[in-house]
Amino acid sequence: MDTSWWPAAAAVVAVVLLVLVPRRARRPADPPHGPGPLPRPAAGELWSLADARPCLVLGVRGHRARIARITGKYDDRHAGVIPLPPGVVGSRGAFLEADRVVEVSVWEFARARRLGTVDPAVWDEVKGLGSSG
Repeated sequence: MDTSWWPAAAAVVAVVLLVLVPRRARRPADPPHGPGPLPRPAAGELWSLADARPCLVLGVRGHRARIARITGKYDDRHAGVIPLPPGVVGSRGAFLEADRVVEVSVWEFARARRLGTVDPAVWDEVKGLGSSG
């Protein structure tokens, strides 16, 4: 019995399986984390993430948090820069980069340092940035 066609048939079956098997949705993987509990950042809190840049948590949904970075330099090229009152983050002036809202895993906050909460007047100005859109 001639079986020289079996490898070709097996190759065709393998290709069909690779094409037809649904692929997992591609999204950024959560960073590695320890066995500790899930961090619980809340909207309106100020944090210093692993890169040591402060940020404001705008909203949390599931295992993702929307944040806006805080910088010490004013850049008038960006329309969404909001000046923060003195003392919000450090003793120098600070500016919220409201036009650069990003989404991060809440596990980023496991290696972060909570700095406090933002002033209620500032929060009233920026809280709408946390809604996804």
